[in-house]
Amino acid sequence: MSLEEALRKAEEYGLDLVEVAPHAKPPVCKIMDYGKYKYMLSKKAQEARKKQTLIQVKEIKLRPKTDVHDLQVKERHIKRFLEDGAKVKVTIRFRGREITHPEIAEGILYKMYEGLKDLAVMEQSPRFEGRTMTMLLSPKK
Repeated sequence: MSLEEALRKAEEYGLDLVEVAPHAKPPVCKIMDYGKYKYMLSKKAQEARKKQTLIQVKEIKLRPKTDVHDLQVKERHIKRFLEDGAKVKVTIRFRGREITHPEIAEGILYKMYEGLKDLAVMEQSPRFEGRTMTMLLSPKK
């Protein structure tokens, strides 16, 4: 149908001529209320945002000389974060001469992962970034 004929028909019904698919050959138009169309598009976008999940990354900070009991407390915190569906970044910060023994920190991180194996997947293995060693854990599906 020609553009003039479509506009005349839309005017006859008291509605608007709305271009629905502009990239199609030929472009697709509908006769409808434009205000209602905009409202429906905004509702669809709002529904899509509602269904979208936002993944949080929680961070747990440790030191190479952190005591065993304190590590157990931190491990319980990590379990709670993983059960809530958040990713957990475990960071060990080195101060002074502690940086000469990175194997201690790596051992702590791997031991922590062994305790969380049933809940977590190691997304990023322990690696150095400046004076810190980090490991990223994500919840199992």
